[in-house]
Amino acid sequence: MKEIILLKDGELALKGLNRRTFEDILMKNIRQRLRHSVGEFKFTRSQSTCVIAPVDENIDFDKAVDIIQHIFGVVGISRAAQCEKDIEVIKNTALEYLRDELSFARTFKVEAKRSDKNFPYNSPQICNEVGGFILSHLHHLKVDVHNPDVKVTVEVRDNHAFIHGNQLKGAGGMPTGTGGKACVLISGGIDSPVAAWMMAKRGLSLTAVHFASPPYTSERAEMKVHELLKKVARYCGRIDLYTVPFTEIQENIRDNSPEDMFTITMRRIMMKIATRIAEDKDCGALITGESVGQVASQTMWALRCTDDAAGLPVFRPCIGMDKNEIIEISRKIDTFDISIEPYEDCCTVFTPKHPRTKPTLEMAIEAENAAWDDELVNTAIANAKHLAIH
Repeated sequence: MKEIILLKDGELALKGLNRRTFEDILMKNIRQRLRHSVGEFKFTRSQSTCVIAPVDENIDFDKAVDIIQHIFGVVGISRAAQCEKDIEVIKNTALEYLRDELSFARTFKVEAKRSDKNFPYNSPQICNEVGGFILSHLHHLKVDVHNPDVKVTVEVRDNHAFIHGNQLKGAGGMPTGTGGKACVLISGGIDSPVAAWMMAKRGLSLTAVHFASPPYTSERAEMKVHELLKKVARYCGRIDLYTVPFTEIQENIRDNSPEDMFTITMRRIMMKIATRIAEDKDCGALITGESVGQVASQTMWALRCTDDAAGLPVFRPCIGMDKNEIIEISRKIDTFDISIEPYEDCCTVFTPKHPRTKPTLEMAIEAENAAWDDELVNTAIANAKHLAIH
């Protein structure tokens, strides 16, 4: 008996003539992640399923399954036993391989898929044979064809039979790299990591820009961003992070921009810097974690002023969500506890007492012009630190 992984890719089946391209990118992503963290695997396509088999028998199979579960593009994953196409072998393999899973269940059912029509048993006969064999050995079980605790699946393919229990849920979405590249403005808060994750789920490869303002922000605030991006990278793979030194620019904004326009001016300059980095890295859009009305810089009027400064489309996947909805996703992707660590980012530096919530575009441009300094901006971009996050 050999243990393998069966992969279901769900949404990719809707891609028509482009399906193979999407599947190839998904397989490449999985292969790279497994090779980097676990070891080598062999990939074989069989109908609508990909069979992933370890090259080394001593490979950490649990870790491999966990990695694949968190890769975007994977809808379902099953740990399965591979055996020869003989009904007696299939029966014994099903009992042996799924004994532990069935021991904790009260009900089960058997489902058979026979793509090899030369196999002497049809699907109902396979179900009867395997189900009866399991019942004869595990007397606590009952059959429930509608809502079983465990669904035993037997797949008879061209060369082998595969037996597995309940399917594990994958991360879903589209394979990373199928939707192009985008640059996320990442802070240490709750919203921007969620926004990054949501857009990566649609197939975008990510570059990240973080603005640091030492000594007003600490080194621990930067490390916090690294940890947040590691959680997102678990789903989408490598993220290139550029940390821009922002202290002198912020101090210049403080000294030259009207106080009530400070946050809008800062956001506009951030957008322009992020756009230059994004374009240099072939990104086609910016991503932010903004939500309408959440803070003063995220009113409809303020967002218009921010968008005007961006040289690329701005994706805001959290735009219509309330804080509780965003927090729910942050808990799901395990970023919430990191986000609430008490290390402030540059967005909280020099916060005005009474920020303007309905700025006009003319006011925003005038405030930015008063605070803009080409030399400071160029120096900040030139001195941005690069780090690859995995």
